[in-house]
Amino acid sequence: RMTDIIIKNGGTIDKFMGDCIMAFWNAPIENTEHEDCAIQSAIDMQKELAILNAELKAEDLPQINIGIGINTGEALVGNMGSDQRFDYSVLGDSVNLAARLEGQSKSYGVKTVIGPETNESVKDSYATLQLDMIAVKGKKEAVSIFTLVGDNKILKSKDFQTLKYKHQKILDSYFNQKWDDALKNINNTKNLC
Repeated sequence: RMTDIIIKNGGTIDKFMGDCIMAFWNAPIENTEHEDCAIQSAIDMQKELAILNAELKAEDLPQINIGIGINTGEALVGNMGSDQRFDYSVLGDSVNLAARLEGQSKSYGVKTVIGPETNESVKDSYATLQLDMIAVKGKKEAVSIFTLVGDNKILKSKDFQTLKYKHQKILDSYFNQKWDDALKNINNTKNLC
């Protein structure tokens, strides 16, 4: 089901690694809206997951949770390997960061974590919120990470705009280490989540 969504949104499946699907956009065919396609895939995957979990629940089977990491950046794309064995794949710092972002979804209790370049590209079309600034292996400076809250309809909603404003107050207190203010702002925002 998830593979179908990625392909429908113009993605290229790189590989399956255990329970992980690695995919990328903008190659082999150029796609100037690759960030939007990746974000829409994440939204569609979460919707499909809700349907799947309802089916699993009806059969008294365990629920499934997924984390998604999306990042934008330059990468080396092509046939990687040797004369004996190779794969069409993608390599680079931006790819490594996407994998690390996926790993952060569980830590932050969100379904999708996106990198700063992706957020910059989609922030006017999709509802996103900054989560934190994190140190990432291989990087000297902290990287701002964001979560995907929803589509354009959610972005334009009054509830999201209120949440975004209050969420920013929490982050401002948090980044300035004003813990009492941060806690107060968190408690004032709980009813919006």
